[in-house]
Amino acid sequence: MTDFSGDAQAMSLVAFCAVATVTLLLCVMTGPDGDDLDEFYTGYSSLSPMRNGLAIAGDYISAATVLGTTGVVALCGYDGIVLALSTALSLMLLMFLLAEPLRNAGRFTMGDALARRMPGRGVRIAACAVTLAALLPLMLVQLAGTGQLLAFILGFSSDSLKTGCVIGLGVLMISYAAIGGMKGTALIQILKMVMLLGSGAVVALLVLDRFDWDPGALFNAAAEHSGVGSAFLESGLQFAGGPHPRLDMISSQLAVVLGGAVLPHITMRMYTASGARQVRRSMSWAVSSVALFVLVITVVGFGATALIGREVIAGADPQGNTAYLLGSRAAFGAEVSTVESLLFTAVTTAIFLTVLASVASMILSCANSLAHDVFATRVRELSARHEVTLARLSALAVGIPAIVLATLVQNRSLQPLTTLSFTLGASAIAPALVYSLFWRRYTRAGLMWTLIGGSAVVLALMPWTNLVSGSPIAAFPDADFNWFPFTTPGLVSIPAGFLFGWIGTVVSGQRESEEQRRQYEAVEGWILAGAVRRGTDQG
Repeated sequence: MTDFSGDAQAMSLVAFCAVATVTLLLCVMTGPDGDDLDEFYTGYSSLSPMRNGLAIAGDYISAATVLGTTGVVALCGYDGIVLALSTALSLMLLMFLLAEPLRNAGRFTMGDALARRMPGRGVRIAACAVTLAALLPLMLVQLAGTGQLLAFILGFSSDSLKTGCVIGLGVLMISYAAIGGMKGTALIQILKMVMLLGSGAVVALLVLDRFDWDPGALFNAAAEHSGVGSAFLESGLQFAGGPHPRLDMISSQLAVVLGGAVLPHITMRMYTASGARQVRRSMSWAVSSVALFVLVITVVGFGATALIGREVIAGADPQGNTAYLLGSRAAFGAEVSTVESLLFTAVTTAIFLTVLASVASMILSCANSLAHDVFATRVRELSARHEVTLARLSALAVGIPAIVLATLVQNRSLQPLTTLSFTLGASAIAPALVYSLFWRRYTRAGLMWTLIGGSAVVLALMPWTNLVSGSPIAAFPDADFNWFPFTTPGLVSIPAGFLFGWIGTVVSGQRESEEQRRQYEAVEGWILAGAVRRGTDQG
C-alpha cells in the first residue's frame, strides 16, 4: 500500500514537468515591467477578492501544513485535529484583528507598516532581519522536504538525486519570485489552491464512501488501527512522552495561532487589496478555503490510519509526512483504475505545486524586504527601475543560500525549523504589529526591544528543546542536550515578546511616550479606518 505503480510514477513525473513549464510561462507572461514598483510589489492591487483570497490561502497553506499537519492527524488523532483547527483560527485572528490596519498602515512590506509611526532606517533593518529569520527556516523545510517527497513518489533512492531535485526546484522558485513578482506568484498560488482543494475534496469523499458516509465509523476504525485504542481520540497523545504534556500542547498551539498568519509572506498579501472592503472580502475567501482544507486533511489523515494503520504510516516516515499521499492512495482500494491514477497524479501535482508556490512567496517576501527596507532607504534618490532590479537580485541573494542549506539539512528532522518560524512569528512579529497598530504610547525603543528581544529568547531556547536533541525523532537523535522541558519555547518567548515591548516603552520615558501618542493620533484615522488612502512610502 505504500509503494506506487510505475504508471503512477511516470504520470506524476510528466505532470511535474508540465506544471513547472506552465507556471514559469505564467510568470513570464504576467511579470511586471522593470520600472514599476507598484506592479512588482502589489500587482497594482488588481486581483478580485476571490482571486486574492485564494492567493492568501495558497500562501498560508504550505507544504508543512499539507504534509506535516496531515501526518499529525494520522499519527496523533485528536491532537492533530486541534492543530489543524489552530491553523484555521490563526488566519481568522488575522482577518478580524490585523488585516485592515495592516493594509492601511503599510505599502509594500512589514517594514512599511512599522515605519508608518516610527520612521527610520533602524526600524526597517530590524523588520528585515526578523523577516529573514522567520522565513528562512520555513524555506529550508519546504525545499529539503521536496527531495524526500519526490523520492517517495518517483521511487528515487539516491541522495544525489534528492539533492538534484532540491537544487533544480530551488532555481525554479527563485525564477518565479524574480520574474513574476507579486502577480506572478499570486497566479501560481491560485492554481495551487484550485488543484489542492479539488483533488483533496474528491479523495476525502472517496474515504468517506469507504465507510458508508459515517464519520463515526471512520474515527472508530482509525482508533482501532492506531495501536493505542481510545487514546487516539483523546487529547495528549502527541506530547505523551514529555514531562508536561498539557503545557507543551498549549505552548505549541499558541505558537501556531499567534504566529502562523503574521509571517511576512502572508501579511504582504494584505497590500494587494485596493481598499478596506476588498481586504475584508479577500480574507473571507481565504478563511473559507483554509477551513475547507482543514476538513479535507482531517478526513484524509484519519482515513490513512483507518485503511493502512498507524504503524505503516510511521514506518514510511516517523513524522507522518507521507500520510496525505498514503491516505489518498489507500482511498482507491486494491484495484486502481485509469481515472483513479489520474486523480492520484492530480494529488501529487497539487503537493508539488504547493512546495513551489510556498517557497516562491517566501523568497519574494524576503527579497522585497531587503530591497525596499534595507537598500532603497540607504540611497535617497533610488529610481523605481533600480529598486525592482535590486529586488530581483535580492531573490538570488536569499534563494541561493537557502538551496545550499536545504541540501545540508535534508536528511535530518525538519520539525525544529517549522517550529522556529512559527514561534518567531508569535514572539516577535505578532507583539510588534499589535503594539504598533493599536498602542498609542508605543515607542521606537519598545518596538526594537520587541523585535530583538522576542527573537533572541526564541533563538536562545530553541536549541535545547526535545525537537533538536534527546528523542528518536529529533534533528540530532544521537545527542542529548535537551534541558528545556517543552517542544517549543512559545510558553516563555511569547509573553517575553510582549513584555519586552512594554518595558522598552516604559524606559523610553514619559516625554517620548507622549510624543509617540501625538504621532499615532495623527495617523490613527489612516491605520484603523483607512480614512486617507496611503500614498507615498513613509519612513
